[in-house]
Amino acid sequence: MKRTLPLLSLWVLVLSPGVARAQVAGGESGYDAGIEAVEPTDEQVAVGLAGADPADIGRYLIAESGAARGAQLSPDGSTLAFLWAVTGEPQLWIQPATGGQPQRLTYGSGVTFFRWAPGGQALLYGADDDGDEQEAYFVVRASGADERRALPAVSGGFRAFGDFVSADRVAYASTERNGLDFDLYVADLSDGEARLVREGRFGMFVRSVSPDGQYAVVAETVGEDSDNLYLLDLATGGLDTLSAPDRRASHAGGGIAWDPDGSGFYLATNRDRDVAALTFYRLGEGFETVEAPAGDVEGVHLCGRGGRYLAWTVNDGGYSRLQVRDREGGAALDMPDLPEGVYGLDCGTGSPRLAVTVSGWRTPGDVVVWDLGTGDVHRPFRSDLAGLDPSRLVRPESVTMPARDGVQLQGLLYLPDATSRAAAGTDDGPPPVVFFVHGGPTSQSRPGFDPVVQYHVDRGLAVFEPNVRGSSGFGHTYVTLDDQERRLDSVRDLVDMLEWLGDAGLVDADRAAVVGGSYGGYAVNAVLAAYPGHFVAGASLYGVADWVTALDVASPALKASDRIEYGDISEPRWRAFYGENSPVRQADGIDVPVLYSHGARDPRIDIAETETMVRSLRSRGVEAPFVRFLDEGHGWRKLSNRLFYYRYQAAFLEGVLVGAE
Repeated sequence: MKRTLPLLSLWVLVLSPGVARAQVAGGESGYDAGIEAVEPTDEQVAVGLAGADPADIGRYLIAESGAARGAQLSPDGSTLAFLWAVTGEPQLWIQPATGGQPQRLTYGSGVTFFRWAPGGQALLYGADDDGDEQEAYFVVRASGADERRALPAVSGGFRAFGDFVSADRVAYASTERNGLDFDLYVADLSDGEARLVREGRFGMFVRSVSPDGQYAVVAETVGEDSDNLYLLDLATGGLDTLSAPDRRASHAGGGIAWDPDGSGFYLATNRDRDVAALTFYRLGEGFETVEAPAGDVEGVHLCGRGGRYLAWTVNDGGYSRLQVRDREGGAALDMPDLPEGVYGLDCGTGSPRLAVTVSGWRTPGDVVVWDLGTGDVHRPFRSDLAGLDPSRLVRPESVTMPARDGVQLQGLLYLPDATSRAAAGTDDGPPPVVFFVHGGPTSQSRPGFDPVVQYHVDRGLAVFEPNVRGSSGFGHTYVTLDDQERRLDSVRDLVDMLEWLGDAGLVDADRAAVVGGSYGGYAVNAVLAAYPGHFVAGASLYGVADWVTALDVASPALKASDRIEYGDISEPRWRAFYGENSPVRQADGIDVPVLYSHGARDPRIDIAETETMVRSLRSRGVEAPFVRFLDEGHGWRKLSNRLFYYRYQAAFLEGVLVGAE
């Protein structure tokens, strides 16, 4: 089996003598220019011909970039705004809600978030500097004719937008006071004056502001999956506890939707239950369960004048199931025909229209607008498949299996068809498999559009997306099974899943690679180090090597939750635990090629984490190619960088699993 990395036409090898550290924004110490690394160039990338089978990976990535993200309706429901990366970076666009020509509003650095201002005449958006996550806030007129910086970026100021308080005032959280704790602010967008309402500790975030602008619902981070809930008086800074249960619970992750009369708000919470239920919190009284389905409730919204319609989704094995109830009479509405996948919801407060953004295995990112009053359905935005044949896209199969300790595990399995396997030469027995491990660690692998997965499947490889213990979407008990000392149990799950898939004859377990980014990158390092002999290659993207250093220098947002997930690294017991159980301490066990990559501006996981692993493997003669991005942070935003990296990763994986052509 060949394990050499095929040469690619689009790369630059960077090697500087000595060990100079080039200082860049983001991260803790800059990058080590003395480490041999591949860096992208601006050369044009060919993407092959439309309809070709198998299609070039560039077409899959371009299809993803052509998707609408986070669509929001203007307050009157007439105009749709969304993020669209068709130009190479996510920018803000608008178009009529029933269809029409999209209009681009922003042209600078990629947009990180946006919100319609009350009245619908302008939008607020955030943008940072090449992924450093230290945002400035801007206001742009919906006509596109006027734009201004409302709040400049502040060094060390990681911001998290909350909500509008009034037409010109916003509430948000920021670490600008000390670079660590998220404090709560109200800022006047007309003059940029910001007022500190309340000092926070670790992670406190504004989730929604009451209709009269008097109160904000505030969530305090408790681990990656949970929070405590408070009511903040925006005038006095007084904070009342609404829910801080002994057994941690999630309250704000599924959305906060205030009743227009200000009496309370709808939310999704797993307080006193294993999965999140649709709940109403009445001020001065408490929580009332409205609907308790078998899966987690998500995306809670009130739509139309007076909040007549209550909309939400249910996480059903990863797929979103839409539900809408007319609060005048309580009748459930019949659902329109929607593409299956993962849904994001939004609606205008003065209109009965509901916008549904759909990401599915065959749908990169469409927007459906449903008038809840008339029943009319429009599809103003249809994503372009960039010349891909939709019949070649594969629907995943949900697979469950037991771990060695009896815990039931779940994942999504994508299997290539006979045509793909024959063309790739993988039709002699079960296909090779690539594990794609999600980050978080409490994320969930769901059946949204994934261009890299679909590319590999069409090239004759199976792809498995494991939801190891600790993943969300399967209840509170499941998501806590990897906390602190049990962290390594979730790493072991990867081995148990691979063995089960192999024993079932679904994949060739002797030809398996493991890939992951962020926490998933840690999982790659960990499973290859602790369980050698199972995976024959790995690709770790901006992952952790040493939990002691990673937790020491983590960004403020991560520090806010890491204490619950991993333990407080300032305590000797946790420093000792991770000093022994971090991948770099066990790196001698890695004896297979591993592709590493990292952005030099990453504020979450320092690039030094990846550099440490690269040095360790190379010192023992283990192949460890390294792709370094000087203009990226925690992940690849720019289409040019995504095209470069995923072509490189695909060649690496196929060279190991199938053999270099």
